[in-house]
Amino acid sequence: MKILIIVLSFFCFQQLKAQELFVYTEPASNMAAKSIGLRLNNYLQKEKFQSKYNYMFIPELMWGVSKKIMVHAEGVFSNRSNRLKAEGAALYAKYRFYSQDEVHNHFRMAAYIRGSVNNSPIQQPAIDLNGYNSGYEAGVVATKLIHKLALSANVSFIHATDNNTGNKFLYGNKNRNAIGYALATGQLILPRQYINYEQTNFNIMAELLGQTNLSSGKSYLDLAPSFQFIFLSKMRLDIGYRFPIVNDLERMSTNGFLLRLEYNFFNVYK
Repeated sequence: MKILIIVLSFFCFQQLKAQELFVYTEPASNMAAKSIGLRLNNYLQKEKFQSKYNYMFIPELMWGVSKKIMVHAEGVFSNRSNRLKAEGAALYAKYRFYSQDEVHNHFRMAAYIRGSVNNSPIQQPAIDLNGYNSGYEAGVVATKLIHKLALSANVSFIHATDNNTGNKFLYGNKNRNAIGYALATGQLILPRQYINYEQTNFNIMAELLGQTNLSSGKSYLDLAPSFQFIFLSKMRLDIGYRFPIVNDLERMSTNGFLLRLEYNFFNVYK
């Protein structure tokens, strides 16, 4: 009942005005074609069995190949070994295969894949391809925009492989597979009325992020509220905090902050 109340409250934003830009998840829409973007993702995560916070830095290069295809390349750096060092990399690609566009109203669907490599020790049965595990993910995301209200949902299949340098997946081959899922919504606070593209946008977001192991049946479900600022339509600042609602699937870090800086270059090539 508690989860049901949270989910219902999550979607009861009847008067919200939102942009289709989320902090912890990607929408079905792509970045502008022929554009290049740079993200600097900073994660501060509380260790479960210790009083310290771990810092993870993930620089991300984004490429809008066309209006239907975009690609991200990521590096992973962490101080979990008491010094900041490179621990992995990832490649993400998304293909928008369906679009129903009207004035101030559209519905879009996209398929995405992610491949990750990592050389850090595996310390949890939960699979995290964003800095902890080697493996791959394939999923589908659907996003609905009604005027300025945006809702998005995705589901994916996740498979963990052994990490590099002899770091084995310790929890058995049958626990290598999981289903990931997410729901997201948001609200545009400012500006109340658009005059030009140089106005600063202020958005608030709320995202539900979950995973269920296909063998054990154990799950986690996190809530991630966040703030977002967009400057001059090309610079972006995201501030978010993620914490668990359901936490049956063990993780080394459950609570944590995200600070992201992003800059986009449009019409980079013809």
